[in-house]
Amino acid sequence: MEGVPHANTNLRRTPVQQRSAERLARILDACAELLDETGYEQLSTRAVAARAGVPIGSVYRFFSNKRALADALARRNLDSYAERITDRLTAVEATDWRGAIDAVLDEYLAMKRSVPGFALVDFGAPAPDEDPADDANQRVAGRLTELLAGQLGRAADEDLLRSILVCVEAADALLKLAFRTDPSGDTAIVAETRVLIHAYLARTLD
Repeated sequence: MEGVPHANTNLRRTPVQQRSAERLARILDACAELLDETGYEQLSTRAVAARAGVPIGSVYRFFSNKRALADALARRNLDSYAERITDRLTAVEATDWRGAIDAVLDEYLAMKRSVPGFALVDFGAPAPDEDPADDANQRVAGRLTELLAGQLGRAADEDLLRSILVCVEAADALLKLAFRTDPSGDTAIVAETRVLIHAYLARTLD
């Protein structure tokens, strides 16, 4: 691990030693736990430091404020999401694009229901991104396009990226609705989301 750069580009300082990387992971874990307990508005870097068992200065070594902290958690979530999807896709036939899309949706639902902090910070911090071209859904669509192109043996071109981005935006809105009143996600709305995405992608992937 030593000398390996961290994937998160929003850090003030990149951990290069194992101990530093482990401290960063503890800070992000503490942030996730506190998000579930207190919400984003009440989140503070001081509380995160106390929960992680590190000096407040350790938090500020990596993050300038809680917005940067939440953004780093979101990017870690996206890395974890991509890894989990990759594992799921090993059981899906290369020609089965519907199975691949189901794996993408099912893994999101699994993380939404079980990963600490994910309900509030999935792939983007609650505050708007400073760079509209690098918002959460754009990042998610980019990663999914790469994964699905590799799985399906297609080019990760602009047409596929556009189609995946439309699906990400639609699913984001519909799944927010599904989880708005049901912490496990309204099963009927989740089912309708799956139908909508399948129907939309059929013209591109069939």
